[in-house]
Amino acid sequence: METTRSRRSQAAAARLAYSFVGSPVGRLLLAGDDRGLWLLSFAPEGSATSLGDEWQASDSLFRDVVRQLNAYFRRELRSFDVPMHLVGTEFQLAVWNTLPLIPYGTTMSYGELARRIGRPAAVRAVGGANHANPISIIIPCHRVIGSNGTLVGYGGGLATKDRLLALERGELFA
Repeated sequence: METTRSRRSQAAAARLAYSFVGSPVGRLLLAGDDRGLWLLSFAPEGSATSLGDEWQASDSLFRDVVRQLNAYFRRELRSFDVPMHLVGTEFQLAVWNTLPLIPYGTTMSYGELARRIGRPAAVRAVGGANHANPISIIIPCHRVIGSNGTLVGYGGGLATKDRLLALERGELFA
């Protein structure tokens, strides 16, 4: 299985295309190639607008991703159908492939997620894999919460995690 480090070298060799897109939770960076989406991450205003020579700006490659994201933010889409090119360890892939199974508008604890992948003692490792999720929102790591029901850890910040969960509960952007 490939590692995160090999993902970076593959990304450079693949000459990934990228696009920045606005959203109700801030500016997002999309990156991918003809195999699918490699990355969806938060890109705060003022962060880099160009990613270097090995990256090529392209809005056309991401039209369907942007269409689906817009539908999600309008609460018209509950699950995504986006081709993705995920590279990670076997454990990370198990976590990432389980996250979309958490129903829209609901949450699951890290412990429950560990049990779902058959690794009940791997709660901290599940947290690490969740943190390494390369495709935020579409792979809904924001639906994973602490065992006591509190919001913990999110690459886009806890306020963004709270907003995404509120959106899915029908409390925002309606």
